Amino acid sequence: MNEAWLEASNLGVILKTGMFYPIGFGGHHWLLYILVPAIIGIWAQIRVSGAFRKWGQVRATSNISGAECAREILQAAQIHDVDVVETNDFLGDHYDPASKKLCLSSNVYNTPSVAALGIAAHETGHAIQHAKAYAPLKARMAIVPVTMVASQMLPFILIGGIWFGMTGLITLGIYCYLILLVFQLITLPVEFDASRRAKIILQQMGIVQPGEEVAGVNRVLNAAALTYVAAFIAALGNLLWLLSMRDRRD
Repeated sequence: MNEAWLEASNLGVILKTGMFYPIGFGGHHWLLYILVPAIIGIWAQIRVSGAFRKWGQVRATSNISGAECAREILQAAQIHDVDVVETNDFLGDHYDPASKKLCLSSNVYNTPSVAALGIAAHETGHAIQHAKAYAPLKARMAIVPVTMVASQMLPFILIGGIWFGMTGLITLGIYCYLILLVFQLITLPVEFDASRRAKIILQQMGIVQPGEEVAGVNRVLNAAALTYVAAFIAALGNLLWLLSMRDRRD
């Protein structure tokens, strides 16, 4: 959940391939389009990790784990075909619409903390979106295959386009980042709506109490939302950077 900005950024390609783009490739454009979004992304990661650490230590008065919370919400929504499973990835919580599995990291799955309940409810919100055929989620599901292909191609495209000066590959990279930008744009309403549903449901079902617990859920989910905003900014910045690179070569 919290690594979306990395997947949309050239920093993600750098970390995966060990490739670094010198400032000479685009001059100040590199600083504006690549470095600034990367800083925003790192700041968003720090915010979400800090919020999770703080509110992950605050036990909710309902005293139920993230897994129990997810199952109660699913039952209340009359959704009976979604499995709640544990994953070992830290903050790797997600809902898989293809297999109808709600995957919760161990710290969320087993812990009755305010942070765990917020994240579990958020991911359950995606299951509710799926059950209700929420249009933005359907659109995101439809574009996932082409997005995965574009993301996997990018390291090779950028190596050939930037280091070997192949303008055609730079243009192909532009199309790849355009796909990522569309994906991130669609992702924003999907994630915001899931958090909105989570905040309402947790209070309506009495799983979190007004005051400190509600405030904690809001801070965790609002911090998580920043990672998706950062991902959109990263995709936009990279698209603009490649456009500037192509213009310099033309």
